Amino acid sequence: MDTENAAIHYLDNAATSWPKPEAVYRAMDRFSREIGGSPGRSAHRRSIAAARIVLEARENTARLLGVSDPMRVVFTKNATEALNLAILGLLSPGDHAVTSSIEHNSVMRPLRFLEENGVEITAVRCSPQGELDPADVAAALRKNTRAVFLTHASNVAGAILPIAEIGRITRERGVVLGIDAAQTAGAVPLSAEEAGIDLLAFTGHKSMFGPQGTGGLFIGTGLESRLHPLLRGGTGSRSEHEEQPDFLPDKFESGTPNTVGLAGLAAGTGFLLEQGVETIRRHEEILTGAFLDGLRSIPGITVYGPLAAARRIPVVALNVKDLSPAEAALALDERFGILTRPGLHCAPAAHRVLGTFPGGAVRFAFGFFNTADDVTAALEALQELAGCKT
Repeated sequence: MDTENAAIHYLDNAATSWPKPEAVYRAMDRFSREIGGSPGRSAHRRSIAAARIVLEARENTARLLGVSDPMRVVFTKNATEALNLAILGLLSPGDHAVTSSIEHNSVMRPLRFLEENGVEITAVRCSPQGELDPADVAAALRKNTRAVFLTHASNVAGAILPIAEIGRITRERGVVLGIDAAQTAGAVPLSAEEAGIDLLAFTGHKSMFGPQGTGGLFIGTGLESRLHPLLRGGTGSRSEHEEQPDFLPDKFESGTPNTVGLAGLAAGTGFLLEQGVETIRRHEEILTGAFLDGLRSIPGITVYGPLAAARRIPVVALNVKDLSPAEAALALDERFGILTRPGLHCAPAAHRVLGTFPGGAVRFAFGFFNTADDVTAALEALQELAGCKT
């Protein structure tokens, strides 16, 4: 099949969503061309306009995540920075932390670093499908357990973890619950405060439809005094003091923000709020279900994670018989115009649970702008790669 000029089927939305809503491109262009000021660094009209854009992004994000006080949303450049702020800022030698066996390296690497420096870590074993039993989390808690850090949904298995049930357990035990929502913020209905989440890291460039270089951390009531900033410096506030401000969000937002990126995030989250996360979830669940149904009829395809679309995000990892993940992904791109992601997906722990380490898998990740045609194209390509169609 000659696809040099054929349509591209972008199925790598778990890495970064594409395309973005048109409003995102317009908002970033408008900021760059017509505003361009530095928020909070002056009192002139363009600085004030820039500050309003940052506030709009903060307020939209708070509404989207079920946060009542927008000032508790701290912006970072991505979810990884937010998770480092939460994990490294909270835990100290002698503390114990619980996590799962399917975490992304953005959680595992900070935890393993702290483990080398006196923090005890327990990784609760997930099922071979990547699912987690809340009772196992409860059983792992100790007297010195300070926090539980978990992904909301695996970027490999796709499994959605029972965060609300775990939140009830951590509240009863007085343990901080930190959640990596990189794959679910904007894709799965979520209320951080109702679910008992104390710290929630998100990224702007996946299902929140913002650009790369945007993300942040929700910090629950009282926790700002227990977290240590990763950076200290200029905030545009309390400039007469050489000590870091102690109030939100300034305590954790040193340096000039990515205002053009936050203009895009404000537009992306505005689009989400207009559409409704429930609407987006239904659309992506339909596509995922159709893809999973079609895969069942293709011999030689091994699928990982829950088989029911309702129990997973629109991420499906699989392997094709007799092909390495890299070979399969290259063929999908070059022969069929289907863009996926092979390998370990920065989550070797998850691949060990699924039995795909060290080779990994090919990941298909659907988004709101995908259609049934993308699903059909992917299934037909996999049929050919698996030798079921000539």
